[in-house]
Amino acid sequence: MTRAADVIVVGAGPAGAATAILLAEHGLAVTVLERVRRARPKICGEYLSPEAGRVLDRLGALKAVDAGGAVALAGMRITAPDGTVLTGRYGAVGGFRPYREHAIGVSRATLDGALLDRVRALPVDLREGVRVTDVVVEDGRVVGVLGADAGGARVEARARVVVAADGRASAVAHALGCRHPHPLARMALVTYVAGVPDCRDVGEIFVDPPDYAILNPLAPDRVNLSLVVPLAHAVPWRSRLEDFFAARVKHLPHLARRLAEARRVAPLQSMAPLAHAVPWCSRLEDFFAARVKHLPHLARRLAEARRVAPLQSMAPLAYRVTLPREGGVLFVGDAAGFYDPFTGEGIFTALRSAELAADTLVAALRAGDVSAAALAAYGRARRAAFADKERATRALQALIGRRRLANLAARCLAARPRVLDALLGVIGDYVPPRALPRLLVS
Repeated sequence: MTRAADVIVVGAGPAGAATAILLAEHGLAVTVLERVRRARPKICGEYLSPEAGRVLDRLGALKAVDAGGAVALAGMRITAPDGTVLTGRYGAVGGFRPYREHAIGVSRATLDGALLDRVRALPVDLREGVRVTDVVVEDGRVVGVLGADAGGARVEARARVVVAADGRASAVAHALGCRHPHPLARMALVTYVAGVPDCRDVGEIFVDPPDYAILNPLAPDRVNLSLVVPLAHAVPWRSRLEDFFAARVKHLPHLARRLAEARRVAPLQSMAPLAHAVPWCSRLEDFFAARVKHLPHLARRLAEARRVAPLQSMAPLAYRVTLPREGGVLFVGDAAGFYDPFTGEGIFTALRSAELAADTLVAALRAGDVSAAALAAYGRARRAAFADKERATRALQALIGRRRLANLAARCLAARPRVLDALLGVIGDYVPPRALPRLLVS
């Protein structure tokens, strides 16, 4: 007889896989529902802060990530609008020391694959090819999920708790009415380039308000290039892809009839442009090429480079997710909300939130209480872990959004390298933001 699941985890990305691993190691019966059947490329900066290595080590995946070609990034090089260049290094500062004195550049396929291998090595019921579309709520508590398998057959799975780890488009968060727009409306354009000279051991950030760009080396001749721009600036260039989407839906008559009374409630997102969509993506390609030229220091850095992958886009980047009123459910990773990728907190936040969720769930399940009040401990733990970093990120956004302020800050930091290293420690998740004022004074 199959043991009933204690926890259903929806999604097997970093947050979901990490949650499943930690819960299974505590002896809980875990079912993981993942809509695709193998790790795949995703729109992502593919940067892991130094502290992410600690969580990967705890999960038993760090060696596999290193062996899979991860690049050690000793620091960050930041170029201000006026050309001032800052280079900070990860290392001990003010009594704080990173788990390893480098960040990690690694493809999502490699990272997700290493974590999934750990899931498969444990007594976890991993069901791939299952798309979750709704939740089952009884007496004010989420008791399961509904969905469909790869063949279209209906799937219903039940457990004492559901963990939503299904990313920024979380079906669970949507079903519970917890996902909301954010006023920071930005768009990320992501691709890969080769031939960037000496782009090996540090990440590179180019600030030129209102845009910024990041170069993240992943292999000897493969660099992740992310360009983040105001969504309003890109909207006119996205129209052809919107037209393609609308036209393509009409080519599926049964879908078109099903959607006859429906309305769009979110912007269109694209992953990789395939053969039928390529002609419609040309305006976004034109926008990307033009925008790179508007960042002159980035344009010079890419003068000898060549694109080696299609352009991908994602917008809007930021969104808010409120705590559910129902018991029996938690959100981890991007399903719990996202602000901005400038400080590279995405994957570390996913892994750390999995740790916090596992701690809360183990205690709640052992106590036999998975009510919203009992699971509120997770929300408090998240605020304690991330609120200060979120405030620091907002302050940085305000700084880099103003050209004169960005230039002034860069010149001040260039004259104070230890202050830059302390700031990099905050970005790298091993220096508490509240310690920054003390370090600045000292």
